[in-house]
Amino acid sequence: MARTTLSIAPVPNGNRKIQLNGNHFKSAICKKNGYHNKAQKNITSHGARPPCSKQRFQRPESFEQAPMYVAVMTYLGFGIVTLFGYFRDFLRAVGLEKCHIAREREEQKDFVPLYQDFENFYTRNLYMRVRDSWNRPICSLPGPVFDVMERVSPDHNWTFSLTGKTIDNVINMGSYNYLGFAENNADFLKTVEDITQQYGLGVCSTRQEMGNLAIHEELEQLVATFLGVESSMILGMGFATNSMNIPALVGKGCLILSDELNHTSLILGARLSGATIRVFKHNNMQSLERLLREAVCTGQPRTHRPWKKIMIIVEGIYSMEGSVVRLPDIVALKMKYKAYLYLDEAHSIGAVGPTGRGVTELFGLDPSDIDVMMGTFTKSFGAAGGYIAGKKELVDYLRSYSHSAVYSSAMSPPVTEQILRAMKCIMGLDGTTIGLVRVQQLAENTHYFRSRLQEMGFIIYGNDDSPVVPILLYMPGKVVAFSRAMLKRKIGVVVVGFPATPITEARARFCLSAAHTKAMLDQVLFDLNEVGDDLCLKFSRRIFSPRPQQHNNNDDADSQIID
Repeated sequence: MARTTLSIAPVPNGNRKIQLNGNHFKSAICKKNGYHNKAQKNITSHGARPPCSKQRFQRPESFEQAPMYVAVMTYLGFGIVTLFGYFRDFLRAVGLEKCHIAREREEQKDFVPLYQDFENFYTRNLYMRVRDSWNRPICSLPGPVFDVMERVSPDHNWTFSLTGKTIDNVINMGSYNYLGFAENNADFLKTVEDITQQYGLGVCSTRQEMGNLAIHEELEQLVATFLGVESSMILGMGFATNSMNIPALVGKGCLILSDELNHTSLILGARLSGATIRVFKHNNMQSLERLLREAVCTGQPRTHRPWKKIMIIVEGIYSMEGSVVRLPDIVALKMKYKAYLYLDEAHSIGAVGPTGRGVTELFGLDPSDIDVMMGTFTKSFGAAGGYIAGKKELVDYLRSYSHSAVYSSAMSPPVTEQILRAMKCIMGLDGTTIGLVRVQQLAENTHYFRSRLQEMGFIIYGNDDSPVVPILLYMPGKVVAFSRAMLKRKIGVVVVGFPATPITEARARFCLSAAHTKAMLDQVLFDLNEVGDDLCLKFSRRIFSPRPQQHNNNDDADSQIID
């Protein structure tokens, strides 16, 4: 397959022109079964972990602010849409416009309202106008390319109906398929098929009753070995791994220090615990240390008794920002103030580090410095569920006191086997280097894609090592226009806006995968450049060096700010 090349030439006014040379991507042969490289046999020994390089320091993170006029236009856009929303509510109230919202029945008009009308104002008048940009149904494997089912709406996005047609070969830039294990290659999935025939699809019991299988214990041992800790516990749902285990670890009289950008599952778990919650600024060590110092010096409110426990809760990679936790600094602070550390590696495990072992390996830290290690299997491993890992005493305690461990159904056998085969592949226990090659390919794709976007003039957030790449769109009208324009070009993207992000920071979130070929990325970049010009999305005032050699050695790009 001929490779496409992307040449970028700067022009005096800061705009970039992109030419795509060589054979067009759409003429290339593209399989839909995930990763395409052939196995390389017996290059590393079974179970051997490649020697870890000396401690790595964090690569630069980018959080460039947009020009002032962008913020003004964003607020103005929301203001106009809100005014139209109130006007449409008036038309519905007088019967000039059909009302589609959920309402109480006439015989329940004297009841306490079940549906809060004003609280649904945003959904009713803003989200419904652009609802077609979300929840698009797909009808194929969610690999590097997929097929999207075409749909139409006769009532302005209140309801949808399928046309029976599909949009084929859409490049998937939204799934968390970091290492390409969301695949349907029959050779790779042979063990999953065998386990399904042996155990079936479901266990129909909790692990403490009749649902504890040998492959569950095998996976827990493998996870502990992979992470370099004493023990681990697997659970069937990633969200519940956080929300149901945090209440088992802390409670009344304890203090949780939570990063302001933590995932909803962490926030819910903290609230359910009954512990006092204080929030520190994102990745801000001064803010965290100030809260730690205050907690140690003053203790609990009113009584001033010492806190029973102080737990710091952070994520490895933040899924909306693409930023990486400042783990060495946080470990130093938690040791200084004798606090506990809960690390959520949902997006970082498998995706960063020389051998895919997450942010602890990325920074060269000892996993034993992390008190509670959490991660999910829904992303890098192409499966479902999550894990808690750490000291044996911790895991044994959670097996008895965690609601998710005691009451939830055991993990499905074929899902368990999928995780086992993926993790063995990453560790080289299958006798190949496929897993290591995928980890390295993901890193190359990440650095290449990020640097090209910066050269084009887009504002992107996050760490250079993060496969989560947010492109800032800001204005509400441009969010939906961007999503629709990219789908027309057969690029599947995820767009995110308020209230999931700050009102002035709507964005498109790209997730890189080891299964993306360079031709795919070049095609996406080519289309992004054209859409960015058409919609005026290139807000960056920085000029990045277009030297091609930087994409070979991953050197940091030279940049300067245009006043």
